[in-house]
Amino acid sequence: MTAAPLVAVLDYGSGNVHSAVKALNEAGADARLTRDRGLIADAAGLLVPGVGAFSAVMSALAASRGDELIGRRLAGGMPVLGICVGMQVMFELGVERGVDTEGLGEWPGSVTELEAPVLPHMGWNTVRAGEGSTLFAGLEEERFYFVHSYGAQDWTLDVIKPFREPVLTWCDYGKPFLAAVENGPLSATQFHPEKSGAAGIRLLSNWISSLPAA
Repeated sequence: MTAAPLVAVLDYGSGNVHSAVKALNEAGADARLTRDRGLIADAAGLLVPGVGAFSAVMSALAASRGDELIGRRLAGGMPVLGICVGMQVMFELGVERGVDTEGLGEWPGSVTELEAPVLPHMGWNTVRAGEGSTLFAGLEEERFYFVHSYGAQDWTLDVIKPFREPVLTWCDYGKPFLAAVENGPLSATQFHPEKSGAAGIRLLSNWISSLPAA
């Protein structure tokens, strides 16, 4: 029997991490909430959760040196999955209430307030999965659970061959925003898979199935 792949859930002080650990375990991983640098470096996958303000998440990542751990894994081609604000901080800049906060800069662009009559965007919504998506395989018609007021509303990364084009998944709320990105070892979702019922578990299972064997 094949052992479940080890997925480290980055423990840097973000809330709502235990539901993510539980969902990952249900999806077939051996998920562990940890700040152990060796375990994070060696794990098959790293999940970066995130709730609250962009600036607060970046401050907590910097204080725990979580930003270094994320950068090192991605530099080595090791899979990382960001969720909610854990997706947003992968961009260069977060703009909240007139305050600009530098992000991790893995992707160009800014995270800004959604252009919608009612905020936050909270509840279930459909997405338009990008062609060839691994995360959304078999889930093209499903709904996912969102709770956010900010998002990435455009994509500006130019990819030069032979590198593969990122797979972009969009959602509409007022105007389109990025619901998910799959870009080499780095994937992220704006919605919460751990709050999205069976569809969210299936999405996490799809990601876990794509992780390198031990």
